[in-house]
Amino acid sequence: MQQVSVADAKSHLSELIAKSAHGHERFIITRRDKPVAALVSLDDLKIIEQHQEREGLAAVASSWPEFEEVAEVLTDLDELRCQGGEGRNVSL
Repeated sequence: MQQVSVADAKSHLSELIAKSAHGHERFIITRRDKPVAALVSLDDLKIIEQHQEREGLAAVASSWPEFEEVAEVLTDLDELRCQGGEGRNVSL
């Protein structure tokens, strides 16, 4: 990910938004060379949020001893999604 200072981000905000929205580029916004924020497309944000929801559900499921298989299934689903769903035909 490209790093951009707050000052540069202010000066080029429209350009950065266009690159993020249409080119799916991601930017780390820095202040005094320290990361303080990120600029990502809405599509990327949705992916991040979905991942956080799955991680939360997996953590809850794995905390219940009788539901260990749920955490395993969620891990398997995550791996299938990373592969683009390929490898297993589920058509009817």
